[in-house]
Amino acid sequence: MIIGIVAISRNYAIGRGGKLPWHYSADLKFFKETTMGGAVVMGSRTWESIGRPLPGRLNVVLSRSGRVETPPQVMRLHAKEEVVELAKYLNRDVFIIGGAATYAEFADVIDKWIVTEIPETIDDADTFMPRDFLDGFTETEKKELGDGLRVKIFQR
Repeated sequence: MIIGIVAISRNYAIGRGGKLPWHYSADLKFFKETTMGGAVVMGSRTWESIGRPLPGRLNVVLSRSGRVETPPQVMRLHAKEEVVELAKYLNRDVFIIGGAATYAEFADVIDKWIVTEIPETIDDADTFMPRDFLDGFTETEKKELGDGLRVKIFQR
């Protein structure tokens, strides 16, 4: 299954200056627990902001140019179609983890969204999710993480 996982603020912000504009350990712990054992697919800018492979997961960096430096244990692919094809053969969930351009590119093949709602408005954010990214999805589950964080799960 191809799953989008994102944390968004009240004004749909997801980033500022190439980083998350907040720090909630409950959100980071939830992200780690949810994606552990799966494959995480990210764009090159997200890869650069993380700066290292996420342990316990197959790390895939999407780069059209192929000029991104990755260590040998990180898979580098050039196109969405390669990720979709790979997902058919993996015996694990494939999580699209960002950034905004990568979410947009995979929007038509994401089967499920896991959305953490951040209880803040980020006025100086520079990266946002489109307001309609959940159109065509139905909320199936929600849970509280503490610190005002709420996770909602949506299925296509």
